[in-house]
Amino acid sequence: MGNTEPVRYWNRYTKREEEEKILGEKGLRWVYGTTTGKLALHLLIKRAIFSRMLGWMKNSRGSAKEIPDFIRDYAIDVRELEKRPDEYTCFNEFFTRKLRPGARPLCADPALALPADARHRAWEDASSIEGVYVKGQNFDLPALMGDNELAERYARGSVLLSRLCPVDYHRFHFPISGVAGAAKRIPGSLASVAPYSLRGRLARLWSNKRELTLLRDTAVGDVLILAIGATGVGAIYQTYHPEVFVEKGEEQGFFAFGGSTVMTFFEPGRVKFASDLLEQTARGIELYAHQGDFLGEPAGQTH
Repeated sequence: MGNTEPVRYWNRYTKREEEEKILGEKGLRWVYGTTTGKLALHLLIKRAIFSRMLGWMKNSRGSAKEIPDFIRDYAIDVRELEKRPDEYTCFNEFFTRKLRPGARPLCADPALALPADARHRAWEDASSIEGVYVKGQNFDLPALMGDNELAERYARGSVLLSRLCPVDYHRFHFPISGVAGAAKRIPGSLASVAPYSLRGRLARLWSNKRELTLLRDTAVGDVLILAIGATGVGAIYQTYHPEVFVEKGEEQGFFAFGGSTVMTFFEPGRVKFASDLLEQTARGIELYAHQGDFLGEPAGQTH
């Protein structure tokens, strides 16, 4: 599969394969598919100053005029929004929008919930992964986590990769109840996490800016949650209170403008992922599903 091949995913709700409509697709194809684009990526685009500049533009009052066209072009369901489209004062306020109560029903216990509206992939044993986005690419857990001891502990654990597109609801939530520790910040650059980028170099996940949270005392042991920034994401905002019990589905944080990724790591043998999630991952394709929907269940349970 070439770096600039169309991006396709399986939609859990329509039960069919669909092609992703990508924000800034022509620019992404140029950056990750041409020599001059890759040079621009190295010199400017992946650097924090570029994302800060984009953030400033998207926080300006004038950026609010972009909202109606964005809603139309990407078929955003305004019935889900907490506020009317004309109540947002800038584009980034709309981008980090909250949803109205009940817009994302939460799966019943003991099931685990998906952390975000995203295109998801899952593997029940990290050591058996044969390729991520393309063959030959596997996770470097020590680099991802910034901690060799943690990486060894989860080396045969289960992994959920949730890729948020710029068109998605950009808040992320806890998949299960527990006590959330303070987020550990891991510095890095801000390259794109779109498939055009990750097909060529998966290592952008562990060279990008990210934050790691340990969720303790859950029904499936300790869970690691890694929020990964990307081009345009100058900040990852954690909105929970550290060292306090959090409920499944409770908001953990949000990303400012740009595509982003949340990775969730489970201890070995503790979680059984949803069958459609595993089936599509085995096919080499992502599964689109909403935050709060069924992720899987504690091992030994049936769904």
